[in-house]
Amino acid sequence: MRAFSWVYWAFLAITFPLFFAVQLAIFLATIAFDRRRVAVHLFSCLWASTYVWLCPLWRVRTLGRERLPWRGAAVIVANHSSLLDILVLYGVFRPFKWVSKEEMFRVPILGWNMRLNDYVPLRRGERESVIRMMAHCRRHLAAGSPVMIFPEGTRSRDGALQPFKDGAFRLAAEAGCPIIPIAVSGTADALPKHGLVLRRRMRAQVEVLPALDPTAFEGPGALRDAARGAIAAALARAPRE
Repeated sequence: MRAFSWVYWAFLAITFPLFFAVQLAIFLATIAFDRRRVAVHLFSCLWASTYVWLCPLWRVRTLGRERLPWRGAAVIVANHSSLLDILVLYGVFRPFKWVSKEEMFRVPILGWNMRLNDYVPLRRGERESVIRMMAHCRRHLAAGSPVMIFPEGTRSRDGALQPFKDGAFRLAAEAGCPIIPIAVSGTADALPKHGLVLRRRMRAQVEVLPALDPTAFEGPGALRDAARGAIAAALARAPRE
């Protein structure tokens, strides 16, 4: 598996510039009329999904994709236990804006693509960065673009669901838009938090759950607990390999 892992990551490194060249061309061709950068994001979905499709060890099943909007404000929240979560979530092929740690925006090619998409940077633990992140997300929601947030804040070390932070739920409550929970299972064992060696075959499942209306809950805390409970229940019933 170690040898296969190095071949796979080398393939990613070689093809990244090629995909980015196409992405840049799409950005330049569409920016004048595609203000939400939907075309750029959907190519990012294709780019990420290609790496899943071409890996013989990985398979992903997506349920409930129709619950995600093509246009309209929504805050999408998902559990996070592996770097592979990002690849499989791109596979929903719906427009959204990632909220991601600021360091990722500094990575050559990857970070450039994130800026082309107008994704949202966040420096964890820094109040001013959180304020900027929330304002950036509000602009996207006002323009009709959903935002995607990992409410655990960071990847789980052991795959277990961690406590959720309040930011995503305050954002949805303020904007009066739905929370859409997504349960991601089967990725943690294939590529845990630490290391880049692929451990085993991945049979992942991405389940988009019914939207939650903030007005049906008594504040962001209750909304947060409902979203976490829905994801926890979905993970408990997800198939095991």
